[in-house]
Amino acid sequence: MLTVGLNQYLILAAFMFCCGLFSMIVKRNAIGILIGVELVLNAANINLVAFARYQVGEIDGQIAAIFVIVLAAAEAAVAIAIFVNYYANLATIDVDQGSRLSG
Repeated sequence: MLTVGLNQYLILAAFMFCCGLFSMIVKRNAIGILIGVELVLNAANINLVAFARYQVGEIDGQIAAIFVIVLAAAEAAVAIAIFVNYYANLATIDVDQGSRLSG
């Protein structure tokens, strides 16, 4: 029988974090950057829940993960509103074109 230990959760979270960071650095459009941010936040959630499951420290991982999920939902709602306004002004979602907003 295959058992999943803390190390496997941490490896998965590290992989998701790296994918999210890579997405935030490489992507040129706003939607790709948002997806990267969500991957990073989900990696943090996996760590919190895994630490709570294996009783590492005195944290309550499920409660902390719920707060992170609520924060991510609020962040996504605000970011989508900003990007809709950005698109309405510039007719593009390329974040490199943001310098045109200042003039």
